[in-house]
Amino acid sequence: MAESGPLSWPPAREIPEVREIRERAETPVAGADASPWLSALGRLLDPLMLVLALLLAAWLWGDGPSPAVLVLALLAFLLALPGQGSPGPAWPFGVRHRLLHLMAYLLVRWCWMACALAALGWLTGFLAVFDARMLGHWLWMAPSAQLAARLVLQRVTPGLARLHGPPRPAVIVGLNAQGTLLAQRLARSPLEGIELLGFFDDRMGERGAGVAALAPQSLEGGLRELPEYVKRHRVQLIYLSLPMSSSPRILQVLDDLKDTTASIYFVPDMFITDLIQGRSDKVGGVTVISVCDTPFRGWAGVRKRGSDMLLAALILVLIAPLMGLVALAVRLDSSGPVIFRQRRYGLDGQQIWVYKFRSMRVTEDGDQIRQAQRDDDRVTRVGAFLRRTSLDELPQFINVLQGRMSIVGPRPHAVAHNELYRKVIKGYMVRHKVRPGVTGWAQVNGQRGETDTLAKMQARIDLDLDYLRHWSLWLDLRIIARTVALVFKDVRAY
Repeated sequence: MAESGPLSWPPAREIPEVREIRERAETPVAGADASPWLSALGRLLDPLMLVLALLLAAWLWGDGPSPAVLVLALLAFLLALPGQGSPGPAWPFGVRHRLLHLMAYLLVRWCWMACALAALGWLTGFLAVFDARMLGHWLWMAPSAQLAARLVLQRVTPGLARLHGPPRPAVIVGLNAQGTLLAQRLARSPLEGIELLGFFDDRMGERGAGVAALAPQSLEGGLRELPEYVKRHRVQLIYLSLPMSSSPRILQVLDDLKDTTASIYFVPDMFITDLIQGRSDKVGGVTVISVCDTPFRGWAGVRKRGSDMLLAALILVLIAPLMGLVALAVRLDSSGPVIFRQRRYGLDGQQIWVYKFRSMRVTEDGDQIRQAQRDDDRVTRVGAFLRRTSLDELPQFINVLQGRMSIVGPRPHAVAHNELYRKVIKGYMVRHKVRPGVTGWAQVNGQRGETDTLAKMQARIDLDLDYLRHWSLWLDLRIIARTVALVFKDVRAY
């Protein structure tokens, strides 16, 4: 490395690649501040507090930890385990989650779990086994213990991180988009215990200069200087952020680093792209990397389907009288069927029948379907009110019980619209990796109603894919709450 010091670059132009790095670096990442062992501790904290609160309640107001109590503790522990990479305050680290937000999160999550456990106990007759006084005390002790434990752990986390040892020095090979993004994320994650010293790269042009201006560390030299720098500065971690097309360069770097003790990690350039549930896995003992996958694998899928069944059954019981009145109003207002069936794409792109209260004088389900527009003469008088208040969507809770839909997910479009937009919008069909929803992330973020331009549909699809990346039960509950709030004031519904 030259003695003149680190190289410098002129200010970056806002080229698309630079803008993408800036936006992705500013995106919050759940648990990004924590080292793996602290993240594991944070993930287990809530389930452990539920179990401890239950055992304490059983000791003080019951007959002690009986077999029935232990079974209940196991069920509560499994239900409380957070999903992998779930958004929201899934870990107690960082200062961005304020106390009120954390309290609301814990209370809503606990209410959902308590209702699920109560319903299961009632259906199986298991509920009568427990002392009512013990369960009553557990209802307030559980969220209180979770809140107290999170606040304590948030205070002691920096000290726990220091016990792990001094920060490990690291360098990134490749001053490009994914390398710069990794550097910015490391700069915002002090609990990772990694001290980034700089970058190494040979090929820099105007585009590279723009990216370099966003890097929190400087370019320390070329690839030839890398081995000596690693030895001199006792670098422990090396992140290879070279393009996958640069196989000869990668092999040469790996060969040059054989005389060092540094741990080497490959950061494929695919990870700067728009991954959906990107993660590593093993198939037949061979490591594979997920580029596009559903968030509902394993236990996450069980929780999603279980919550759908429970909520849909409860909602249908509560709205049965209302659905009867709506059906009568539709029948008296105009001739035609009360329930309108239309073909939509469901899970994995399979065609399904979706139910709605009929709100138009026509029941279109062909190759060409015209979307409802403002002052559309096809909409009936009752239908206009139903569409404005989303009451026409109520029969879709039956679709949820059938397994065709979910309460929250990307809204299903008519087959004719799917065939049109899948050809012009990149990633359009990815939204069908999950069941379509009665409501969705796009609808509560202003993308409801007519999509008369390609830009409006693109905005809706972007939000649908964002939901797939960041799904959690907490996010589903937020969407449901915002949907209820929007029903009577959304001017986009017509």
